[in-house]
Amino acid sequence: MSRFLSTLICLVSFCISASAQVDSASEIEEIIVNADYRQSSVRDIASSVIVLDENLIQRKNAQHLEDILLSAPNVNFSSGASRARFYQIRGIGERGQFSEPLNSSVGVIIDGLDFSGIGNAAMLYDVEQVEILLGPQGTRYGSNALAGLINLQSKAPTHETSYGLKLESANYNSTGLAGYLSGSATENLRYRLSAQNLESDGFNTNQFLHKKTNKRNEGVVRGKLDWSLSDFTDLDITASTIDIDNGYDAFSLDNVRDTLSDQPGFDRQKSDILSTKLSLSQFESFKVEALVGYAGSGTEYGYDEDWVFSGFHPWEYSSTDKYLRDRRTESAELRFVSTESGMIFSESTDWVFGLYSLAQEVDLKRVYTFLSNHFSSQYDLNRFAVYGEINSRLNKNWGLSLGFRGEKYSASYHDSNKVNYTPDENLYGGKLALTYKTSRNTLLYASVSRGYKTGGFNADGSLDSDLREFDSEGLTNYELGAKGSFIDEKLQTQLALFFMDRDDVQISSSVVRARPDGSSEFIDYVGNAASGTNYGLELSTSFEASDNFLFYGSLGLLRTQYEDFINSAGDNLEGRQQAHAPNYQYTFGVDVRVNSKIELGLNILGKDSFYFSDSHSIRSETYNLVNLNLSYTWNEWQLTLWGRNLSDEDYLVRGFYFGNDPRDSYTAKGYTQLGEPARLGLTLNMDF
Repeated sequence: MSRFLSTLICLVSFCISASAQVDSASEIEEIIVNADYRQSSVRDIASSVIVLDENLIQRKNAQHLEDILLSAPNVNFSSGASRARFYQIRGIGERGQFSEPLNSSVGVIIDGLDFSGIGNAAMLYDVEQVEILLGPQGTRYGSNALAGLINLQSKAPTHETSYGLKLESANYNSTGLAGYLSGSATENLRYRLSAQNLESDGFNTNQFLHKKTNKRNEGVVRGKLDWSLSDFTDLDITASTIDIDNGYDAFSLDNVRDTLSDQPGFDRQKSDILSTKLSLSQFESFKVEALVGYAGSGTEYGYDEDWVFSGFHPWEYSSTDKYLRDRRTESAELRFVSTESGMIFSESTDWVFGLYSLAQEVDLKRVYTFLSNHFSSQYDLNRFAVYGEINSRLNKNWGLSLGFRGEKYSASYHDSNKVNYTPDENLYGGKLALTYKTSRNTLLYASVSRGYKTGGFNADGSLDSDLREFDSEGLTNYELGAKGSFIDEKLQTQLALFFMDRDDVQISSSVVRARPDGSSEFIDYVGNAASGTNYGLELSTSFEASDNFLFYGSLGLLRTQYEDFINSAGDNLEGRQQAHAPNYQYTFGVDVRVNSKIELGLNILGKDSFYFSDSHSIRSETYNLVNLNLSYTWNEWQLTLWGRNLSDEDYLVRGFYFGNDPRDSYTAKGYTQLGEPARLGLTLNMDF
C-alpha cells in the first residue's frame, strides 16, 4: 500500500506540473460519451472512461466486442462458448452461467437496452464507438454495474444521403457482407438502415466427424429513425434483430484444437430490440427525456459433456447438457435534465433527476442426460430506482459533483425441483467527486463512489442447504485521476489510480460430485467471501508525433486479493489474487501515413497470467499478440489487408478443473479453451 500511495502522489504531481505548461487557448477534438446522463466530453467526466472508436474497430477489422476489448486497460473477458459473453472490469465480473439467476457485475448496454450476461449480441458493424466506464456506476446504472459499464452506441442517421458496402474474406473460410443506407426522408425525418452477415468455419476440427464443428454464422439488421416532431420535440427510434447460429465444440481431453466429440454443441442467440427516446425541450429551465425499451432474446447453449465419441474407452460415460433460455427485458426511464437557464446557485450548478424501472423474465429449460426429467425454472425480477446528480462549479477552477441512487429490487423464482425464492432488497449507491481544471484542456479529480449488487440464491437441487443463498455485495471505490492534452494538443493523456474496498464479495465457485459410474458432476454456484481489495492504475495516451505518425497505447496495473476466504474445496485463499484479474495488461500501437493513399498500422497487446477460478489453481499463461493492418484508399474505396495474432500464439480464454478423462481414471486436472489463432484477411469498404 505504501508503494501504491507513493506512486499515486508522484504521478499526480507530474500531471499537475505538466498541465501548467498547456496553452489555455488550445482547441482540441472532443470525444463525446453517450453513456452519461448528458452527452459529455470524456475529459469532463470525473472517472476513468475509455472510448474505443470506429477507427480502432476498422484497424483491427473487429466484428465482435471481444476483438477490441483488450485494448482497454484492466478489462478482461471469459469465453466458454463460441464468443465471449461475460466481462470483467478491474478484476470483477462473472465468468459463466449454468443456472438461474445471474446478477451481473459488469453492465452491457446496446442502444439503451440491457444485455448484461448475454454479450454474444455485442456485434460491432455500424457501431459508432464502445464506451467503457471503469469503476462502480452506483448513480448511473445501479446493481448491474458494480464493477463498471460497457455501452455500445450504433451510428445515428445523417442529414445527407450516404450509403456503403463492406466485403470481407479471411482464412478459416471466413466471409462477410455488410451494407448501410442513411439520409433524410423529409426535412424533419432522418433514417439509417444497416445489415451484416458473417460466416466462418471456426478454428477447431472434429477429428471423429472429419469436419469443422465450431462454425460461426452471425447476422445483425438495424434500423434507426430520428424524427423532429416540432422545434421542441424529438423522437429517436431504434429497432434491430441479432441472429447468431454458432457451433460450440471447443474443449478436448488433450487441450488441443482437434476435438473428438460425437455430439458437438451449439451456441445460438436470437434477439429483437426496440428502443425509443422522446426529448421535450419546451420548458425554460429543463428538458424532459423519456426512454422506453424492449429486448426479447432466445438463447440455446449446449455441449458434449464427455468431449469424446462412443467407444473411445471402456470406462467412458456419454452425456450432453443443453441450456435453453427465453429472456424478456422491458425498461422505462423518465429523466429531467437542467438547461443553462435552469442552473441554480447563480447559474453555477446543473442537475439531473430521474426514475428508472426494469422488468425482466427468464425462463430456463435444461436438457441433461443425467436428469430423469427436464429441469425448468422461471425467474422474474423488478428494479425500480430513483436517482439524482448535481454538478457545481465552485469557482473558475474548482468543481463538485454529487450523485445518489436508491433502488428497490424484488424477484420471484421457482423451478421443477420445488425450489421457491422471493428476495426483496433495498440498495443504495452514489458518488462524490471534487474536480480542478488547471486549464481549459486539463482536469484533475478525486472521487469516492459506492456501487452495489443484489444478493441471490443457487438453485441446483444437489447443493447443500448452506450453499443455497448469498448476500448482496457492496463496493467503495476511491479514485484520483488526470485528463488533459499537452505539447500543443499533440499528446492526449488519461490517468486514473483507484482503490476498491469490497464487502461480502460474491464469488463464483464450484463443487465436483462423483456419480455412481465413477465420472464427475461439475456444479457451479455463487457464494460470499468476507472481503477483498482491488487497486491499481489505468493509463491511456496518444501522441501525434507528426502529420504522418500517430502513437497510442494503454496500460493497466492491477492488484487484487481476498481476505478471510476459504473456498468450496476447503483451501484458504487469504491474500490470493482474484480470478480473471491479471496483474498487468497493455497495448501499444503506431499508425503511419505513407502517403495520401497508403496507411500502415502496427499494434501489440499483452496480458499477464491470471487464475481462471476461485475454486482451483489453474492459470492462464502470459501472452503478447501482434496485429497489423495495411490500407490503400482511393476516392470512396478502401482496401485493407489485416492480420490478428500474426505470431499464431496459443493463449487461453477459459479454464476448468475436474476429472473428465477415462484414460487416467477421471483424475482431476485442468482443461482450457484456446483463443483466436492467427487471422489474415482482406476487407473492401465502399462509402459514398
